[in-house]
Amino acid sequence: MLKIGNMLLIAFSLWLGLVATATSHTYFFGVSDLIVNSKTQRFEIVHQFTSHDIENAIAEIKQIHFSAEHKNYDLFVQQYFEQQFSLEQNNIKVPLNWLGFEVTSGKIIAYQESLQKTFLSLLVVKNAILTDTYPKQVNTVNFQGKDLQGEALFGSLMFDYRTKKAAITLKRVIN
Repeated sequence: MLKIGNMLLIAFSLWLGLVATATSHTYFFGVSDLIVNSKTQRFEIVHQFTSHDIENAIAEIKQIHFSAEHKNYDLFVQQYFEQQFSLEQNNIKVPLNWLGFEVTSGKIIAYQESLQKTFLSLLVVKNAILTDTYPKQVNTVNFQGKDLQGEALFGSLMFDYRTKKAAITLKRVIN
């Protein structure tokens, strides 16, 4: 009986080690989509990041134990995104409205929108989400809309611990 108990304990320990290894990750990335709503001409922004990475970053900044059970969870997540992500046009900060977030399948999906009509041309994006906490963090901001002449403008910007600001510029291809 003791041998079976020891074997089960060893098997459980091995299984637990495999699960712990599988749940940690070596790639740190996040994606934000910045789309100009064609009807309202306002930015709609959707961020997707690993929830426990966001929680770890907030815990480090606030020097607290932080998880979904924390009484200020929603507020601290909102504050984190608002401090780490911003937009500027003509050296003026574009006001963003926080719409909320959801946690699903280990991801935080956060939603923001601009408060005023705006455009993508010469927009400066600041994205420092998780780049101070995880040196290997790479963030992509995909953008889609129209330029000042009404032509489609789309592409991506990349951010990491070295690059926290980037501008959307007009790149015309002439044949």
